[in-house]
Amino acid sequence: MNTSIEISYYPLKDDFIPHILDFIERLNKHEELNVKTNGMSTKVFGEYFEVMNAITKEIHKSFELPHSVFILKIINADLNTK
Repeated sequence: MNTSIEISYYPLKDDFIPHILDFIERLNKHEELNVKTNGMSTKVFGEYFEVMNAITKEIHKSFELPHSVFILKIINADLNTK
């Protein structure tokens, strides 16, 4: 089953941009995923378990920074428009 996830990441720090860029860069290293980023969110497309495993790993890494907030929208369909 394919899935699409929209992620918004809010590190609650003054220097938040490097943390967001690091999260996006780590997601892009997962070759099995299709990652698209815009000014408001990052969208991740792929097979459900691959996407969830990658996102779980990368969110866990980002939670090493205290007070990080993630908002996710998950749908059980591939909404990737090529």
